[in-house]
Amino acid sequence: MIEYKQTKEFTVDQLQRLFLSVNWESGKYPEKLVRAMLNSSRVISAWDGDKLIGLVRALDDGETVAFLHYLLVDPVYQGYHIGDNLMKQIMSFYENLLYVKIIPSDPKTIPFYEKYGFRQYDNYSAMVRKNFS
Repeated sequence: MIEYKQTKEFTVDQLQRLFLSVNWESGKYPEKLVRAMLNSSRVISAWDGDKLIGLVRALDDGETVAFLHYLLVDPVYQGYHIGDNLMKQIMSFYENLLYVKIIPSDPKTIPFYEKYGFRQYDNYSAMVRKNFS
């Protein structure tokens, strides 16, 4: 049975395993991920026993805007509505904000986010500067 938790505390190994399971480069920097989770506004995670299998995190100002950053589910567990449950839980905290933003890293995920009311706008696109090799 999958359990959902609101916690910002994870081990290096838990985060590294999850992030590398989806081939995210940030998984190579698990110590930074541990600190990033602690500094996040909200983090909701999915667990199978003591195994971290999914996570969503947000950064927000509490009034006007929230940025969802990181929604990931271990590929072994994809297709079981874990991402859906994580999104529903995180979005419940942001019903009264003016904006909630997300920048999909994969165009294939756009229909998923559209289910939660997200729309693409022609005049808005994110730019990224990477500080790692």
